[in-house]
Amino acid sequence: MGWIGAGREAKDAEFLELVSGRTGHLYRSACLLTSGDTHHAEDLVQEALGRMYVLWRRSAFTGGRERIANPAAYTHTVMVRTFLAQQRRRSSGERPTDALPEPAGHDGDSSLRLTLLDALGRMPPKDRAVLVLRYWEDRSVEETAEVMRVSSGAVRTRTTRALARLRALLGDSLSELAIR
Repeated sequence: MGWIGAGREAKDAEFLELVSGRTGHLYRSACLLTSGDTHHAEDLVQEALGRMYVLWRRSAFTGGRERIANPAAYTHTVMVRTFLAQQRRRSSGERPTDALPEPAGHDGDSSLRLTLLDALGRMPPKDRAVLVLRYWEDRSVEETAEVMRVSSGAVRTRTTRALARLRALLGDSLSELAIR
């Protein structure tokens, strides 16, 4: 196999370690981005990991010159960009459904979670993405701007407007659900 084959095996092992450590987190973020559509979330994670694997293998062939400084964060960036690209290409005939399957368990905050997912689902994709990045992923304005390929000022403006839209969509229902 030689030194090239051994290098590829090591790179593949590193990639599998990344995947096993980040898939759950990516999936949870993807569920928020897709407003609870678990099937779309799974597809989104799979596509992001597929794209990362291509980049990962390419860096193995170039001797690591294209090394990614923070693979976990970059994988998440790839996923968010993939989501935004899909939303731009989405056919006008496709419509997400508002009917969610019955929850498997009776979690104390399931009503709150479903209300938030429903409200996120009614928001534009870029608003959803900025809220997930800023408040779920706890990313800075600058990091969010880099992921979304916009300026920091655009992130601040979109965040403020998205929060106002979310509050308007939730109305009084959030406080009622949070108190329970």
